[in-house]
Amino acid sequence: MTTNEAQADRQRAQEREDDDDVTAPRSLAGDVDESSERGVLLPELVAHLQTNRTALREQWAKRITDARLLSAMTAQEVFTEVTSVYDNYVAVLETGSVEELRRYARDLSERIIPRGVETDEVVGIVLLLRDVLARSLFDKYRHDFDLLNQVLDAYEPAANRIANTVAVSFVEQRERVIRQQQDSIRELSTPVLQVRERLLILPIIGILDRARAQQLTDQLLSGIRTNRAKMVVIDITGVPDVDEAVADHLVKTVDASRLMGANVIITGLSSEIAQTLVMIGVDLTKMNTVGDLQGGIEEAERALGITVTSTQDDPRGLTAE
Repeated sequence: MTTNEAQADRQRAQEREDDDDVTAPRSLAGDVDESSERGVLLPELVAHLQTNRTALREQWAKRITDARLLSAMTAQEVFTEVTSVYDNYVAVLETGSVEELRRYARDLSERIIPRGVETDEVVGIVLLLRDVLARSLFDKYRHDFDLLNQVLDAYEPAANRIANTVAVSFVEQRERVIRQQQDSIRELSTPVLQVRERLLILPIIGILDRARAQQLTDQLLSGIRTNRAKMVVIDITGVPDVDEAVADHLVKTVDASRLMGANVIITGLSSEIAQTLVMIGVDLTKMNTVGDLQGGIEEAERALGITVTSTQDDPRGLTAE
């Protein structure tokens, strides 16, 4: 290769490097310009929504009523919530933060879930608001489609984030309410009752799963300690069936009660449950069983030294020996 050719190669290489240096900033500048455009458009969009706040709220409230959403609420309640949601919606577009909206969505959920409002209704009203605002933007920028596309590009990601925030907050709150209701139902369905001094009964009705069995044990042990009980009658007449895990838990409940100083009598064993206990190999020597609840109470009273005697005034009178 001659000296002139080498110089020419070096010159061409330098030109390619110069071209690369020029091209890269152009690409970066394009990204910056796009980001800048969004930064300019969002404040303009927020100003438009604030200026037209009253009309857009009324349109949204009408759309909600026409769609028969939030039917469990009065028209005034709907409009009040519409106002708050709208203002929070615009605030998210303005600040980019969803924390205040998330807090409001949780508070709203606490108020409307007990009224019977469903998840699809909440998602529906948020999507209606998105549609109302999008139509308003289309009317404003319809004569400049390039600008309209830029506005929608800036608006849609924020709108999607808002819809997702509200939906997730509502679902989380609904799940929390359901768990609380389930706990309350379990407590009501497994009451620990004191029928005599130092004697408790625990009537169980319905399906006995692992969660309920654990709650049963906790309530019973607490009742034994609170009432200083010496005898407990657990009646399972109303239990249709138990599996191996629940049967094992029942045995452990008996053992735990014994450690707390109380003996347990199981009553109301059905033939199906009795066969299940035998088939799965439950240690029946740890369980004192009696046919029915009345027989179990009488057995417990004898163990406590209580005898039932009839009197003329009160056939059900009790005397303790």
